[in-house]
Amino acid sequence: MELATMQILWYLVLCASVIFYTMLDGFDLGVGCLHLFAKADYDRRIFLNAIGPIWDGNEVWLVIIGGALFAGFPIAYAAIFSSFYTLLMIFLAGIIARAVAIEFRSKHESRAWRSAWDIVFFVGSLVITWGAGVVLGNLILGIPIDGNQGFHGNFWAFINLYSVIVGFLAVSLFMLHGLIFLLMKTEGELHDRLRNWIKPSMTFFIAMFVIATLDTAHTARHMLHRFLDHPWLIVVPVIMLLAIINIPLQAKKKNDGFAFLSSSLAIMLFFCLFGIGTYPYILRSSINPEQFSLTMFNSSSSATTLEVTLTIAAIGVPLVLAYGYFIYWVFRGKVKLDKSSY
Repeated sequence: MELATMQILWYLVLCASVIFYTMLDGFDLGVGCLHLFAKADYDRRIFLNAIGPIWDGNEVWLVIIGGALFAGFPIAYAAIFSSFYTLLMIFLAGIIARAVAIEFRSKHESRAWRSAWDIVFFVGSLVITWGAGVVLGNLILGIPIDGNQGFHGNFWAFINLYSVIVGFLAVSLFMLHGLIFLLMKTEGELHDRLRNWIKPSMTFFIAMFVIATLDTAHTARHMLHRFLDHPWLIVVPVIMLLAIINIPLQAKKKNDGFAFLSSSLAIMLFFCLFGIGTYPYILRSSINPEQFSLTMFNSSSSATTLEVTLTIAAIGVPLVLAYGYFIYWVFRGKVKLDKSSY
C-alpha cells in the first residue's frame, strides 16, 4: 500500500475516533452541564445513574484519539501537546474532578457533602466541554508555530473571542445532546419536567450556532474555500441543518430515540464540516499557513509504522465498538434506583 493511502486511512481513523468521542462522551458531559439545574437530590441521582455504567467507557475514545495521533502523526502530536500544554492540563484536571465527584458523591449522606460534589461534577463537565470547544476554535484559526514546530505564544492567546464563542457552542450542543439522552432514560414527573427544558436548550444552541457561523464566515474565511471550489459539498451543512431541525420535531412527538439519533448525526456532520474546512491540515500555523502548517502528509510516521499500526487499529477498533454495543445493550431502558445506585 502506498504511503499517501496509509496516511489518509490513518487520518480517517483519527477523525472517526474524534466523532465517536464527541457523540458518546458528549451526552454524558451534557448531563454534567445540566446537573445543577436539577433541584431535588433524587433527580440528580437519576442523572448520575443514567450515565453511571457508560461514562468511563465513553472516554476510551479519548485514549484512542491520543494514541492515534501519537502513532500516526507524532510530529503533530508533539506540536499540539506542547502548544496546548496548559489548556490540556486544565482539561485533564476537569476529567479527574468529574470522575472523583461521581464516585464520592454517594459515599456520605450529608447534604453539604453531596452539594459540594454536585458543584465539582458540574464545573468539571463544564470545563471539559468549554475547553474542548476552545481547542477546536484555535485549531480552526491556527496557532503561532514556526517551521520547526516551535510555539510562539502563551496560554492567554488561546482565549480569543472566536474560540470562546466555539467553546460556548460546544456547551450548548452537549447540553442539548445530554438532555435528549436523559429523556430516553427517565420516566414520570422528572421526564415531564425535562421535556419542558427542550425549548430553552434549543434556543441557547440555535443562538450560539448562528453567532459561531457568522463569526466563522468573518474570522475564519479559509473554512469556506473548499465549499467554493466544490459546491456539491454544500450537501453536508444542508443535511446537518435538517438533522438539527428534526431534533425538536421528534422530541415534540415523543420519539426520543429518533431525536437522539438526529442530535448524534448533527454532531457527526459538525466535525465533517471541520474536516472539510481544515483538510489536509492537522495543525494550522497562523504565522505562515502555507509553509509552517502540519498536514497529514508532512507529519506522519514512516510507512512501516503506519502499516503496523493500521493492522492493530483494524483489530482493536471493532473490539472497542463491540464492547460499547454490549454495554449499551445491557444497560438499556429507564433508570431505576436501588441500594447500589450512586
